[in-house]
Amino acid sequence: MDIVQEPDGVSLRQLLMSFGEPLAELQYAPDLDAPVTGVALLDPEDPPVARAGDLVLALGVRGRSALPVLRAAARDGATAVAVKPAPGTPPEALRTAAEDAGVALLSVHPEARWDRLDALVRAALAVGRPQLTHADAEEGDLFGLAQTTAVLTGGIVSIEDTANRILAYSRSADSDEADDLRRLTILGWQGPEPYLSRLREWGVFQQLRTLDAVVSIDPHPELGLRRRLVVAIRSGERQLGTIWVQEGSAPLAERADQALLGAARVAALHLVRRRSEVSADLRLTRTLLAGLLDGATGPQTLAGHLALDVRRPAAVLGFALPGGPEPGRSEALNVISVHAAARHRNALVAPVGDRVYVLLPELPRGVSPETLRGWAQDIADAARRHTGEPLRGAVGRVVPDLHAVPASRAEADRVMDAMAAGRITADIAALPDVRAQVLLGELLELLAANPEVRDPRLTALVAHDARHGGRLAASVLAWLDGLGDVREAAAGLHVHPNTLRYRVRRAQQLTGLDLSSPEQRLLAMLQLRLPDTASAPAPEK
Repeated sequence: MDIVQEPDGVSLRQLLMSFGEPLAELQYAPDLDAPVTGVALLDPEDPPVARAGDLVLALGVRGRSALPVLRAAARDGATAVAVKPAPGTPPEALRTAAEDAGVALLSVHPEARWDRLDALVRAALAVGRPQLTHADAEEGDLFGLAQTTAVLTGGIVSIEDTANRILAYSRSADSDEADDLRRLTILGWQGPEPYLSRLREWGVFQQLRTLDAVVSIDPHPELGLRRRLVVAIRSGERQLGTIWVQEGSAPLAERADQALLGAARVAALHLVRRRSEVSADLRLTRTLLAGLLDGATGPQTLAGHLALDVRRPAAVLGFALPGGPEPGRSEALNVISVHAAARHRNALVAPVGDRVYVLLPELPRGVSPETLRGWAQDIADAARRHTGEPLRGAVGRVVPDLHAVPASRAEADRVMDAMAAGRITADIAALPDVRAQVLLGELLELLAANPEVRDPRLTALVAHDARHGGRLAASVLAWLDGLGDVREAAAGLHVHPNTLRYRVRRAQQLTGLDLSSPEQRLLAMLQLRLPDTASAPAPEK
């Protein structure tokens, strides 16, 4: 047992931030602010002994074999235990044991080297705070947010700090749309005092200090001022700055105030990040959120990190990011973030691959699925208007608490999978709306992945068409889809009814199929929809 003890240490939250990459993922933590004052390397030959405040690195044990180490560390007052998972072993047993023992549990990446993790922990303890990278400092573009907000509100946007200094502003295609206050503010990078005095006289700044709402300022042509909306950017009770939207030659968008509220909540993350270590904190939030969405991490840690009520209802919205260049995808992500925050204060957004998930925690009890579908549709419509790209998404079911969030995400994924396969044409859908399409797609995937459960006679029919350029399989499927109505099915294939009758008889003669059997008809309707059937020649004209 090798132990290093530091007098002050760092919080578990800070330690996780300092890693900078997924060397270890947090599985459970009773308190993210618990201090880590030392690191203990546990050799399997040594008795499991730790000191209060230790992070125990469990070398040489994996999965369930680490249970005695975890319990002993908790008994000795250790803050956390880091364990490598055993291949093929789910983490639930260790996580449950950690919850029962009241000790944090970290899952170390199987390929991570213990000596590197040990060095990172010791460095963090020596410095006493996490080290942020250059990439962290640049993450989050306020200018990009200002431009997105301008598009959503239909106005000209500037983001300012509490001293009315410009932090970012939107580009304007027509410089004549900017009024005197806008021009002077941009030129001087700060609001001019004569105009600021008028705003103080009108009580604008007082309202911003006391109201968590959008403040509207009437136009004053005699002062060269056009209509404005302004909202405070807040982190808790603290005001961090303001976002201003000036009306140009056209009126502001109908829901400009709602978009502005969402933008203020997104801007708060950027501004807090500039003042402290929240870029790393956001990375931790995203990690915890991703873990909750896929069920790898329980909800208590994320709830403790963000002061969320685990017992309140929640739901997941999923969106498929458009293809194409990265700027368009980033713009879509900005639109999703702003609109989600505008509709639900505690909305959390996590991009995962080509999809973006919005967790809506602490929903009011009894919230209707129609409400969530409306929110998702508004987001999709906004993305289509402002990026020119379609944004398609799914609404997961409302679940009773944060423990069931993975089920809501899985439901949204099932719908988006069906959308990706072309089975659903709607921009936004929930599983109850499209259950038949989703279940059919999943059945076809099972058939495609398991050739042994297919009827070889149907497989032979498709192969016969491929060799001879025939349309027997497609004709049988059209006849089945038409419920035996030969005229309707023949019209869909653009052939004579007698031709269709001949093809159905010929298919049965070649294969031995008995299409008078309900079971064989049902199997044929499924199996003939597999992709290899769809690739047959086009229908005759």
